Amino acid sequence: MKLLDGKLIADQIRTEIALEVKELFLDKGLDPPHLAAVLVGEDPASMTYVAAKEKACSEVGFVSSVYRYPSNISGEKLLEVIDFLNADHEINGFIVQLPLPAHIDEHVIIERIDPLKDVDGFHPVNIGKMVLNLPCFLPATPYGIITLLERYKIETAGKNVVVLGRSHIVGTPVSILLSRKSDPGNATVTLCHSLSQNLTDIAARADILIVAMGKQGFVTADMVKKDAVVVDVGVHRIPSTETKSGFRLKGDVDFERVSRKCSYITPVPGGVGPMTIVSLLQNTLLAAKKNLI
Repeated sequence: MKLLDGKLIADQIRTEIALEVKELFLDKGLDPPHLAAVLVGEDPASMTYVAAKEKACSEVGFVSSVYRYPSNISGEKLLEVIDFLNADHEINGFIVQLPLPAHIDEHVIIERIDPLKDVDGFHPVNIGKMVLNLPCFLPATPYGIITLLERYKIETAGKNVVVLGRSHIVGTPVSILLSRKSDPGNATVTLCHSLSQNLTDIAARADILIVAMGKQGFVTADMVKKDAVVVDVGVHRIPSTETKSGFRLKGDVDFERVSRKCSYITPVPGGVGPMTIVSLLQNTLLAAKKNLI
């Protein structure tokens, strides 16, 4: 078994991005790419994620801004924030950290974002272009998974890929990316969900198993074919007396047992998470480079 080390690959890509920022922007006296984030409320996971994005921006020479609002902000006020960011020419791209409070319609907020600044890749325009294999901002987590497979030279053409979880953030877009005519791609993809029947049998036939079910330890060893490639998207905080933080991160996969059967597997933490953040940086760099044309 070998680890698909997302932290290692993300470090490499950040180095590449920093070099581009220096050559294309800083050496020419131009403003570097600017990524902004909108954070509503004080959800610990969201706050941690936004802080990680700020740190990643500083490491590659980006400017980063965070717009923080209380959880009781109205949907109308948040739309005004989106309009302000859309109009700010100094900001190349921005994200609205999800999930939002229940009283705010996420779809309305996402659709208000300028598709040319939608570096999270969630706007219907970018999703539509992705389906048609047109240039666009790819959703960050699927983009990170595809990049990880590419950097480790994992063959996908003709392979049987099973995706567990059909969310519009991970499962559905990654199934489309791996099935289209591209490299990585050209796979035969089965997209499963909570109502899929014979899930264990379907998963056990996968050459590449991508797990985004949102259920800790959901995939057990009997669901994995020998020498399969396993990508674990799940992140769960499990209480632990052995760590200073008081918790330990676990994925959707029973790593200890599944890792004994597979050829490659992503760890949690250190797998898909770092790739998601670096993919956001790649999208922001792309947005800034478009402004140079």
